[in-house]
Amino acid sequence: MNIFKEKRLVLLLLLCFLFVTGCATLSPQKSDKFVFLSSTIGPIDSGIVGTLEDQFERETGIRVRHVGAGTGAALKLATKGQIDLVMAHAKSLEEKFIADGFGTERIPLMYNDFVIVGPLSDPAAIKGEKSATEALKKIMAKNIKFVSRGDKSGTHVAEMELWKKAGVKPEGAWYSIYEKGSEGNVATLKYTDQQTAYTVIDRATYLSLKDSIKIVILVEGDEALLNFISLIPVNPAKFPKVNNKDTMVFVKWLTAPDKGQLIIRDFGKDKYGAPLFFPNSVEWQKTHKK
Repeated sequence: MNIFKEKRLVLLLLLCFLFVTGCATLSPQKSDKFVFLSSTIGPIDSGIVGTLEDQFERETGIRVRHVGAGTGAALKLATKGQIDLVMAHAKSLEEKFIADGFGTERIPLMYNDFVIVGPLSDPAAIKGEKSATEALKKIMAKNIKFVSRGDKSGTHVAEMELWKKAGVKPEGAWYSIYEKGSEGNVATLKYTDQQTAYTVIDRATYLSLKDSIKIVILVEGDEALLNFISLIPVNPAKFPKVNNKDTMVFVKWLTAPDKGQLIIRDFGKDKYGAPLFFPNSVEWQKTHKK
């Protein structure tokens, strides 16, 4: 990461930190009936985070508010002790966060999937390819422009894991790291569309923008493209001031088969004709075994 990106990331985290600490100061409910969530941007952009927060508050009276950043930045923000709960989707980063003592456990919440999108003309000829890694190899072999978020977000980590599985290191003029990737998947997908390029993106973001962009889904369905989203309560043993009590009430509600998981199951159906996410809590899996 060059010095300009480092400065931009530090500025983003500082702004997020000031926002969180400022809200905590303004809200007398922080110690009880108030939960701060640090979430990866995709679920926020889709609208599901706000929907879940609002319904939970209506049912319990506990207010939840969030700050959004790529998974790497969301986890880093939570190391300051001002966040109660993290929503993330990068297993390796999540496990390190817990191993370092900042989080208590990874709690399965939901999943969707990533897709590889690109121009309708498909110059790399990847349409219908069953293997995401083979598709990436074709893009690289033909030196067709590929856009990466490049910001250590969950999407970027997932992309890099795909390249690693492909056994290649993406580099060269064809591989473009979007300088504003930290702004999220919506910004990245719009930029990719402007560049008539390829990228790896979550399906929810694509569906939310499909009517305003020209690039299309070309590769999907590979198990390697599954995108699992977890909850991690911030460790109260390390940060005694976190609101662990109400956080765990929220976690229990989110993972309950007849509460948060039902909202997740149906979210997006009315607008897109298909859900944007799928329930994945342990409790949901127990009650919906095939």
